[in-house]
Amino acid sequence: MDIEKKMKEYAERLNAYLTHVLPPEDLFPGEFHRAIRYSLFVGGKRLRPFLTDTVYGLYQDDGERPLPFAAALEMIHTYSLIHDDLPCMDNDSLRRGKPTNHTVFGEAKAILAGDSLLTYAFELMATCSSFPPEVTLRAIGLVAGAAGFKGMAGGQFVDIDSEGKELSQPLLEYIHSKKTGEMIRAACLLGALLGCAPEPEKKAVDAFGKWLGMAFQIRDDILDCTGTSNTLGKSVGKDNDAHKATFPALYGLEESCRLADTATQKAFDAIKGLPVEKAGILREIAEHLCRRTR
Repeated sequence: MDIEKKMKEYAERLNAYLTHVLPPEDLFPGEFHRAIRYSLFVGGKRLRPFLTDTVYGLYQDDGERPLPFAAALEMIHTYSLIHDDLPCMDNDSLRRGKPTNHTVFGEAKAILAGDSLLTYAFELMATCSSFPPEVTLRAIGLVAGAAGFKGMAGGQFVDIDSEGKELSQPLLEYIHSKKTGEMIRAACLLGALLGCAPEPEKKAVDAFGKWLGMAFQIRDDILDCTGTSNTLGKSVGKDNDAHKATFPALYGLEESCRLADTATQKAFDAIKGLPVEKAGILREIAEHLCRRTR
C-alpha cells in the first residue's frame, strides 16, 4: 500500500469536510475567521485523523461517519501548534513552511484562534455525531483526556518546566508519551471505539498507538537535529538551543535511532494477535511514519 498516497487522498477528503464545517472567511468578524482557518489549511499530514479513519476502516466501511471526530482531532492538534509557537512558549516564526499564526495575526488573536479551534472541536463531536449516545460520550471523553492535563497539555507543561534542567529517562519518556504520544494513541483507539472493534483488538490497537506515538516523537527529535527548515517546514535545531528534553540530547543520535526502531518494533508486537490483513495495514503505516525523513 502506498501510505503517502493514501494520506494525501484522505487529507483532501478531510479538508473538504473542514471547509464545510468552519465559518467562511467573509463572515463577520472576517479577520477572526481567517485566523482560525489559516493554521488549519497551511498544510500538515493530517496524521491523527488518518489513523482514526484507517483503524475505523478495519471494522466498518462507512468512511464518512467518523469525519466529525477526525476533524476534531485535527482542530485540537492545530490549536496546540498555534499555542506551542507563541512567544511565551517556543517563539517560532515558521510552521508547515509558512509564517506562524501569531506572526501573521498577532499574539492575542492567535491565542483566540487556537482557543476557538479547541472548543469547536468538542462542539463538532457533540452535535454532529451519528453514533449512539453512549459511544459518542465515550469518544469525547477519550479525546478530552488525551488533550488535557492527563495528556498533551500535561506533557507540554512538563516540557516547558524541564528546559535547562538535567535530563532523565523517566522524565523524557513522560514528556514524549504525553505531549505527542497520547493524542496519537487516542487517534488509534478512537477508530477502534467508533468501529466497535472486539475488546481484545481495542487493547491491541491501544498498545500499538502508544508505541507508535513514542517512535514518532523520537523520530521527530532526530529530524530536529538532522533535517532542514525546507524539508520539515519549521525551524530546526531550536530544541537543542533551548536545552529541551529530547532523545538526542540524552542519548545521542545513534542510540536515539536504535530506540526509535525499538519503539517501532513494540508497535509491531502489539498487533501480532490481530488478523493478518489488519495487522499488515497498521504495520505499513508504522514503518512509513517511523522511518520518515520529513
